[in-house]
Amino acid sequence: MSSLRVLVLPSAVLAVVASAPGAAAAAPGTGSGPQRPPGFVALAEVDPTILQEMRYITPHNFTGHRVAGYERPRCLLTRPAAEALRRAQRALLREGYTLKVYDCYRPQRAVNDFVAWAKDLADVRMKAEFYPRVEKSRLFEDGYIAAKSGHSRGSTVDLTIVRLPARPTRPYVPGEPLVPCFAPRAERFPDNSVDMGTGFDCFDTLSHTLDPRITGRQRANRLVLKSAMERAGLVNLPEEWWHYTLRDEPYPATYFDFPVR
Repeated sequence: MSSLRVLVLPSAVLAVVASAPGAAAAAPGTGSGPQRPPGFVALAEVDPTILQEMRYITPHNFTGHRVAGYERPRCLLTRPAAEALRRAQRALLREGYTLKVYDCYRPQRAVNDFVAWAKDLADVRMKAEFYPRVEKSRLFEDGYIAAKSGHSRGSTVDLTIVRLPARPTRPYVPGEPLVPCFAPRAERFPDNSVDMGTGFDCFDTLSHTLDPRITGRQRANRLVLKSAMERAGLVNLPEEWWHYTLRDEPYPATYFDFPVR
């Protein structure tokens, strides 16, 4: 597994570095195993200006390994969810921002991988960055890990906003010293996102969207994202500033398990 951080920079904003046009147009029925349903699309097909930094195909996530079910660094969503992101993106571009997605559709096998990792209490290699104030034994009880995820229904996305022009970010090197996800921005692992007060996937109450300890520019940045997403028809999960779900999702009770490819 390469340690290179996967960052797709769309041609309408920057040079594309990780998504060939032909690959983005691949037919849903290709490959073996469960197939992508016709109602799902690659986000790049709907809006190629949205940045993609797909974290779970890299080891820079709370597990420290490439997560099961992620075969390609691409964002897949139901078409209505992708179109909602396009609406939000159009509004944000006028304000000098772009959306950047970290995770989109998540196969059930990836959720199962999270569950298996959470049960292995000896594996704490990424604790210092992603859950420094939470004991791993409490991840289920505190709601950070669960057996089902809205992402598997295809209309939930984890994302942030980036001020344009977007700066490149350096790759994560496995084994490098880790810094708490709630540390000051200058000390955290570099991300070209605006400062949201914590990094993505920070298992801490400071990640609650309206936590009163998040003030000033950090709170304003969260509200810029929240306002744009809500106007586009998505709803925030209050415990995670980065987590949004399409209000009228087409598969509210279906959890898919086709791989991201």
